[in-house]
Amino acid sequence: MAQVEWRTEHDLLGMRDLPAGSYFGIHTLRALENFSITGTPVAHYPLFIVALATVKQAAARTNCTLGLLEQKKADAIEMACEEIRQGALHNEFVVDMIQGGAGTSTNMNANEVIANRGLEIMGLVKGEYEHLHPLNDVNMGQSTNDAYPTALKVATHAAIGDLRDAMQSLQETFSAKATEFKDVLKMGRTQLQDAVPMSLGQEFTTFAIMLDEDVERLTEARALMREVNLGGTAIGTGINTDERYSMLAISELARITGVEFTPSFNLIEATQDVGSFVQVSSVLKRIAIKLSKTSNDLRLLSSGPRAGFGEINLPPRQAGSSIMPGKVNPVIPEVVNQIAFEVIGNDVTITMAAEAGQLQLNAFEPIIAFSLFKSITHLSAGCRTLAKFCVAGITANHEFLYETVARSIGLVTALSPIIGYDEATSVARDALESNRSVIAVVLERELMTKDEVDRVLDLEYLTSPGIHRQLQHFQRCTDGNLET
Repeated sequence: MAQVEWRTEHDLLGMRDLPAGSYFGIHTLRALENFSITGTPVAHYPLFIVALATVKQAAARTNCTLGLLEQKKADAIEMACEEIRQGALHNEFVVDMIQGGAGTSTNMNANEVIANRGLEIMGLVKGEYEHLHPLNDVNMGQSTNDAYPTALKVATHAAIGDLRDAMQSLQETFSAKATEFKDVLKMGRTQLQDAVPMSLGQEFTTFAIMLDEDVERLTEARALMREVNLGGTAIGTGINTDERYSMLAISELARITGVEFTPSFNLIEATQDVGSFVQVSSVLKRIAIKLSKTSNDLRLLSSGPRAGFGEINLPPRQAGSSIMPGKVNPVIPEVVNQIAFEVIGNDVTITMAAEAGQLQLNAFEPIIAFSLFKSITHLSAGCRTLAKFCVAGITANHEFLYETVARSIGLVTALSPIIGYDEATSVARDALESNRSVIAVVLERELMTKDEVDRVLDLEYLTSPGIHRQLQHFQRCTDGNLET
């Protein structure tokens, strides 16, 4: 077995030995020992690592431009950051997502990895910080209190883009089904009771529209992520920076990412306020609630196959029971429901973390970051899973759906403009008491002819607004002037 080589580093608490090959240093080691909480390291969220490296790269460029950082050091930092942005060394970001210190451990983890990779680029050995220092050089002009939330906004902005794409894909899948089912007649329901007829296409259109509305709300919330407090340092006063630093660093950040990041109006306010993250989380909760409602509807509509609604069929994905042969469960909508429950819980966590901020800093941004990333990544996966493994394969039970309309008591609503409300009420009561269809009672009472009833069951008449147009349509049909 090869012998492990060590290097020694020091901090204000003393000296510690680290594996010579590790890119992280003593500050990260302390965090590993202190915060064994979730088992989820920063490495689990690559977008966050990329964002951290992007902030450090923008800072190095700016400090070099201002003559505060030597060109060779700036070049080494930038090369290291660019490698990380391309996917290198992500396994060296080992600190737990939940940590005390307002994100200092994550910031130090980034500083140390970048410094040690930069030292290698310069032809030197890891740990030789007299040549390139994690704090003096990589962290120049920064505090955790501006670097961490800026990186969080950069990462969240990118993650929201992925979620928006996933939602749009699901929306398109629902829209395609709406077109496929546009001529399938069924009964609508209110309070789980028969209401009035509609088309299955109209029902699926609502699922698509709900998603489309939430894409718009998400886009609005995403814009809040483009206002950052980089350059505010400790509490927003910009201590230890050149007066030009903030504007230049944010300009570099925008140049590197291609996103128009802008300075917060007041850096002191921006350093203590996490309201923008609360807003994003609120939109994520809204999305989760509506996705869960949609999933509930899909489970209800497909319930059965013999003792439920049985209106649509979800594609079977797996055997549903270890004891009941032949049972198939709606597992895809069920998993989306569970994602929604988690997102709602994450929103409560973010709300409490935001409320708990004190004076010039909110120390709880790590739990905000962890909760946001979980919500966004799980919602993205849920949308893609629902689209691919469920919605795309849904089929309709056409004949059964038509029969439910024909025998539904709710059909009297469509007849009431023709036979009158009081007569329609009487027909409904008689149909219920005699266990017959509304149509049978209407024909028995000779309120309408069979041909007239058949024409009322026309899809256009039953599912479109405009009472005058509906009645004209009915009259044309009964006069024999319109084929149905």
